[in-house]
Amino acid sequence: MRRALLIFLLAAGACSRDAAPASKPAPKPAPPGPVALFLGDSLTAGYGVDLEDAWPTLVGAEWSRRGSPWRARNAAISGATSAGVSQEAAWALTPDVKLVFICVGGNDGLRGVPPAQTRRNLDELISALQKRGLKVALAGMKIPPNYGAGRAKEFAQVFPAVAKRRGVPLMPFLLEGVAGDPALNQEDGIHPNVAGHKRVAAAVLAFLDKEKLTP
Repeated sequence: MRRALLIFLLAAGACSRDAAPASKPAPKPAPPGPVALFLGDSLTAGYGVDLEDAWPTLVGAEWSRRGSPWRARNAAISGATSAGVSQEAAWALTPDVKLVFICVGGNDGLRGVPPAQTRRNLDELISALQKRGLKVALAGMKIPPNYGAGRAKEFAQVFPAVAKRRGVPLMPFLLEGVAGDPALNQEDGIHPNVAGHKRVAAAVLAFLDKEKLTP
């Protein structure tokens, strides 16, 4: 009797296994898309606003809304200068980075770094990135006219000169339409507020689209 019962249970288990549908293999995750790396200082890092309100994050959100595979990575650090940005961003240059958008130089101007030195720093940074096979774009910067009209002009000329020498697209001024507008800046009059970051994000997207730097 026990032997008959054992045979019955084994047979029932076998039938149960045979009847159970075969489990499907888990779908493979989609490969990560290309990354646009944003290098810069506090103007790009989002000083004074939440990270999700900083303009690089807004650019990435718009790409996601469009269904674009591109992702935004904000590697900006408050206080960064043209001399230090390459070292500070080295950790972010992973293999999925395909585009580097450089938005640095403002601190150079405010700290009195000679424009010629800023030019050399940017030239060397872009050259190193191009040797890695990366697309590069550059954003221009300006300093307030109270630093002296001559110096302000010399500083502003650094960015188109470097862009021309290295053959990279130039966004003439990162804060176009934002700088100097109290409604778009924080109380310090320097850093964009939430509304200002939205304006910068829209301008950056228009620039990248125009230059066909991202699909």
